[in-house]
Amino acid sequence: MIELRQLTKRYGDFTAVNAIDLTVPRGELFGFLGPNGAGKTTTLRLIAGILQPTSGSVRIGGTDLHADPRTAKAKLGFIPDRPFIYEKLTGSEFLRFVAGLYGQDGPQVEHRGRELLALFDLDEWRDELVESYSHGMRQKLIIASAFIHRPEVIVVDEPHVGLDPKSMKILRELFREYVNRGHTIMMSTHTLEVAEAMCDRIGIIAGGVIAACGTMQDLRAGAAEGGSLEQIFLRMTGENAARELVDVLNV
Repeated sequence: MIELRQLTKRYGDFTAVNAIDLTVPRGELFGFLGPNGAGKTTTLRLIAGILQPTSGSVRIGGTDLHADPRTAKAKLGFIPDRPFIYEKLTGSEFLRFVAGLYGQDGPQVEHRGRELLALFDLDEWRDELVESYSHGMRQKLIIASAFIHRPEVIVVDEPHVGLDPKSMKILRELFREYVNRGHTIMMSTHTLEVAEAMCDRIGIIAGGVIAACGTMQDLRAGAAEGGSLEQIFLRMTGENAARELVDVLNV
């Protein structure tokens, strides 16, 4: 599971993430939504250990990320919004490299890598250099690499960018099967329809704080007018701005 306690990140006088308390239990696919600049990516990078918090704590599978980063990160798979891959490696070599970072190698890793590449239609490209991969193929390889060491927790920042419809369907099924087996996913996305359809619970962050959190039923009950996730999201994060834009266009 993921546990955040008073998690805070400041840059000078600017507070990007402001004392967040959040628990994502085992067996849950949690959607993390918010407008640009709300603190979504910063929060996910804090969870992944890429950024250091100003204060507060992160626990991954019960392990404190600050006190024991090696153990905590071994339980985590991270899919960033802007993936970086060593272009002079083949797809198979890249998965082997990532598994090696977690101390895993041998026939089981090779078999798992072949399965993941085949799942995303990359098997025929496994021995080709990544520099020849399209953007969508690179995104699928990054997703595969997050699963190669069989982590307990997956943190995902905009997973659908660059994916074709078939790959998006495969990813949704993979995520659902993963949480059904008792693992945890925390996913940021701007695609509200995807979040509403996929996620067990949804958190909406605005201005560095959690503005709302719960199931769709909870969110509708907490919103004075109910409605779709898009309507709730806009009311939580800036419906007035959208209305002002309409007014401007009508001038």
